[in-house]
Amino acid sequence: MEKLGKPKYDFSSLLTTPASGKESDGSYISLPNGNTSAVSYAVSSVRWSFSSLAKRRFTATPHSSIHRQNSSISATPSTPSLQSAVIVAIVEGRGHARGEIGMASIDLKNPELILSQFPDRQTYVKVLTKLEVLNPIEIIMPNTACEGDSTTNLFHKISNYCPRVNLATVQRKYFNEGKGLQMVRQFVVSDYNSVELEIVTKYYCLAAAAALLKYVEFIQNTVFVSNSLKVIFRGSEQTTMIDVATVKNLELISNMHDPKSSHSLFGILNYTKTQQGARLLRSNILQPPCSLETIKLRQKCVQEFIDNEDIFFAVESVLKRFLDVDHLISLLVQIPKNETVKSAENKINLVIYVKHCLELVISLQDAISTSQNPLLKTFNEILSDKRFPDLLQEIQKIVHDDTHYQKGSLNMRAQKCFAVKANLNGYLDVARKTYSETIDDIDELMTQLRENETLMLKTAYNNTRGFFIQITGFTNGQDLDIESLPPVFIKAVKTKTSINCTTADLIKMNDRCSESLNEIYIMTNVVIGGLLDVLRKNIGCLYKLSECVAMLDLLLSLAHTCTVSKYTIPEFTDTLAIRQGFHPILQKIAFEDLVPNNAYASDETNFVIVTGPNMSGKSTYMKQVALLQIMAQIGCFVPAEYASFRLTHQVFSRIGSDNDIETNASTFTVEMREINYILQNISDDSLVVIDELGRGTSSEEGVGLCYAICEKLLMTKAFTFFATHFLELTHLETLYPNVENYHFEMKCISSSDEVFSAAFTHHLVRGEAESTHYGLSLASLSMLPQSILNDAGEIIKEIQLQKASNQPQSKDSLVLLKACRLGTRLVQTVRSSKLDQTSLRVFLQHLKEQFQ
Repeated sequence: MEKLGKPKYDFSSLLTTPASGKESDGSYISLPNGNTSAVSYAVSSVRWSFSSLAKRRFTATPHSSIHRQNSSISATPSTPSLQSAVIVAIVEGRGHARGEIGMASIDLKNPELILSQFPDRQTYVKVLTKLEVLNPIEIIMPNTACEGDSTTNLFHKISNYCPRVNLATVQRKYFNEGKGLQMVRQFVVSDYNSVELEIVTKYYCLAAAAALLKYVEFIQNTVFVSNSLKVIFRGSEQTTMIDVATVKNLELISNMHDPKSSHSLFGILNYTKTQQGARLLRSNILQPPCSLETIKLRQKCVQEFIDNEDIFFAVESVLKRFLDVDHLISLLVQIPKNETVKSAENKINLVIYVKHCLELVISLQDAISTSQNPLLKTFNEILSDKRFPDLLQEIQKIVHDDTHYQKGSLNMRAQKCFAVKANLNGYLDVARKTYSETIDDIDELMTQLRENETLMLKTAYNNTRGFFIQITGFTNGQDLDIESLPPVFIKAVKTKTSINCTTADLIKMNDRCSESLNEIYIMTNVVIGGLLDVLRKNIGCLYKLSECVAMLDLLLSLAHTCTVSKYTIPEFTDTLAIRQGFHPILQKIAFEDLVPNNAYASDETNFVIVTGPNMSGKSTYMKQVALLQIMAQIGCFVPAEYASFRLTHQVFSRIGSDNDIETNASTFTVEMREINYILQNISDDSLVVIDELGRGTSSEEGVGLCYAICEKLLMTKAFTFFATHFLELTHLETLYPNVENYHFEMKCISSSDEVFSAAFTHHLVRGEAESTHYGLSLASLSMLPQSILNDAGEIIKEIQLQKASNQPQSKDSLVLLKACRLGTRLVQTVRSSKLDQTSLRVFLQHLKEQFQ
């Protein structure tokens, strides 16, 4: 058996370690490598290798006294990190219900229990898409998913798709729908208890919820407070589905070439100021809303921020000061099973953080109070909740008014020590007096050292060493090194600019200081215990505050994006029409002017074939159409002169031809697998972009497959943009009235010294290319003999004649096709025209001449 390494995710900066259990109560087991470690450490460390699955299974059961290392939640919500802390439970129906999936997820930094239940195919693409959005650190499944030497297809898919995610199993009996409903009723906050009506018959998501909540309490060594969790049911029909391959192809979250780069859709839109705002933006990009009402409300709000700079900067100023409200709620809803000095300190932090956020509510409300925008008025009503000032008043009864959140560990330590008002607890007052006297003694010690030694001394502090001495040089100009220090200075460490050290007396004072601090934290915890109970009873308003802050931050970020570049408000009709549109990511990073292009698709002409040579811009154009669709549906403006979109519930893509090394699949296999998924799941309101399909096989087979796939796709009402180098596919336009051909122009350039090259205009033009044989055009600029060029031209003509003779088309069919296209244009004119009578008459006359 392989030796277990350290856990992939180190939460030492996020999470505090709960009190460890004892060996006698089952907290530890002996691992096969001879080491003794916590069971949870094994669960966190183990990766499921399919070849050695039976050998490497670790089953965690809530009856074991497991303590995961570094698994309790940090009391510092202001860390600017989007590192995931999501745990997901997944269960699949059995027998006739196989394929019905129940999912429950919770973020350890955001106590929002998200429940989902949906049918899925044997490819489990919906499950994988959900996991892409949730970005979990751990997935739990029933142990029956991998019993014995057999594993379920779902377990296999998740193992392969999430190789870096910890995958654990618990006994199947903990996936109990009855217990799940009972736990939801127990833990849901009253403001969200209507969710019960949605989930009462969703047995599989309830089963997943039961296992998940028990597991989280178990590994966190905490207990959830009753009526404290925000529980929501999120069905797949409420948002646009974007599959995992499309997320990667379109570079929605990360750049394909450099994951650390900001050259992605998320990167160019992310001007958020808060953690919850960034999380909401990411979620919306991966799952854009498909409610027209929601989108229009967002558009109006973004426009309000753009038009009213006072509101924009006022809101931005307040949002910058907000901590992660979701994280604060996490600290509130989980009560440690074992009270320690650290947990007492965390509770004091929590009260200070909540006070800080509640004090910002009034400022945020004032920033949007003058707006008449419907969405901002809704936020104003949320912020007008009486519970906010009432809670702040309760805090102010116990906590000093001048106690505030501050950056820096020493500054925050002072705030925590003196947060509670005097005369509320006599023992606390005595402990604080002792602490103050110790600090005075440290100051006096430093004064004596400066007087007695020819050194430049500073008092420094960090959480690890406490107070220590920083020596920056000798007052007489002597070189600074450890050997030249007086013997009173011990434990010296040299840095680039100083020497850090301490003294025996300072160590004793630090010990006294720590003892006083522990007493202060314990006594303060006693005083604020009732206050925390009050906060928990009113936690519903904090959830509302978090939603309000996140959405305002999202909308402000979109508005910021629109002010940086020239964007336009998109319309939503039954037509996709983009005039002079740009690729949003390229526009952001380009060093030179880009060439804008148009795009058009409607119910009558819903299949667009794009041809052109390599490097002409086909792939960029494909991505551009899909990216602008996604931007429009999250409520953002788009880089174009004019844009109209049809609401889509699914976005599919097949772009690129890279081999899938992880699954040992060839280019052609990957192509066929992704196309098969599209064909199985496409609907009439889908958007499909396909680039260079069929390059992984021979030209003859590629043409045949592409032709058959195109005919299958164009029989639906989905909007499809199909870029190809197979010019034979352009013949589809003569057979089907809903197909239109476009191509990217290319020009041949020669110079006086007989150097010749191809110039790509990157401009999309209607119809087939006038001369698809651009190689012959380039050859004519070279020194090849004219006789060879003439022979080549004659051969090409013969080949074209032979192809044309094999594709006869009668005059009647051409007339019928032209009539269909004319009818299509007339229908579109009736639906969408906003022209006055004179302009409309001119347009119709032009249309008549065009089709005569």
